[in-house]
Amino acid sequence: MGCGKSSIGVLVAEGIPGTEFKDLDDFIEEISGRSVPEIFEEDGEEGFRQIEEAALDSLLMIDSDLGQRSVIALGGGTLCTPGCRSLVRDNGICFYLKASPETLEKSLTDYPGERPMLDSKLPLRARIEELLDERSSTYEECADHVIMTDGRDYHEIAEEILSLAGCGFICTQ
Repeated sequence: MGCGKSSIGVLVAEGIPGTEFKDLDDFIEEISGRSVPEIFEEDGEEGFRQIEEAALDSLLMIDSDLGQRSVIALGGGTLCTPGCRSLVRDNGICFYLKASPETLEKSLTDYPGERPMLDSKLPLRARIEELLDERSSTYEECADHVIMTDGRDYHEIAEEILSLAGCGFICTQ
């Protein structure tokens, strides 16, 4: 959360003719008729993760059936689900947009949005560090490429991704 995956993903997709950008959370909201915070509130994180895995599988099947290529922005916890990790490994190239807690805190303060995983009694910085501690090893294990984002322009990051691969997933914290 907060590392620029959607903005960067759009730029990457624009750099590959015939490629679409898709945000997994937006797709989940579209197919469920509920917002991500509503799903978390009504179904809990476990229920959300089940919906998320089914949605990712559907997105990949749609792309396969239509013969399309997509850049997909995954949610911060997507790779925490074994089924989602398998789907990503089997169907694309995974980029981990790695940002420091300082960078993420600034971004999430400037653009807070509705982020159920940040709902915590902890201060924002402490919650970010907690999530990074829980997830970083999974991100690194799943990533084909780790892209450092601190202090970098989104266009520069997108150009690096484009130089490494023609399409794939953008996996972030």
